[in-house]
Amino acid sequence: MASKVIQAIYNDDDVLMTAVKKVKAAHHHIEEIYTPFPVHGLDKAMGLAPTRIAITSFLYGLVGLSVAITMMNFIMIEDWPQNIGGKPSFSFIENMPAFVPIMFEMTVFFAAHLMVITFYLRSKLWPFKKAENPDVRTTDDHFLMEVSVSGNEDEVMSLLQETGAVELLVSEKH
Repeated sequence: MASKVIQAIYNDDDVLMTAVKKVKAAHHHIEEIYTPFPVHGLDKAMGLAPTRIAITSFLYGLVGLSVAITMMNFIMIEDWPQNIGGKPSFSFIENMPAFVPIMFEMTVFFAAHLMVITFYLRSKLWPFKKAENPDVRTTDDHFLMEVSVSGNEDEVMSLLQETGAVELLVSEKH
């Protein structure tokens, strides 16, 4: 089902932030905002919920730490114990200071790689995906805000014009 949206194009991020606050204060729904670079505070101005990305990163780090401990315990203690530099080879705990760099690196490795995979899956990005950007200027120096309309098109158009939009377009969003 297609819905009607108004695309307001801005050429300054400060003007965009002010416009977002005015549109939200007027209780209109902002579908999406396209920017050429991250705009600090835009998520809070739009009223978006905080992400749980830090929690998933921590959990992925714990997975990496668990894999590192299991791997080192099996390889260096159970499977093929060796006397390296006079260190005892019968206890993981006694050898742990030598294993700290490996544990750290595996924690970072798992957290980083699994976060990239999670980001791509969550954002629905994959190779050869067609771009969903409605205006190519938003990859260079313009900002685009899509506001949904349902019978109040003139009111929204006048509000967006007052906020400093340099261009307004009405289109169907699928």
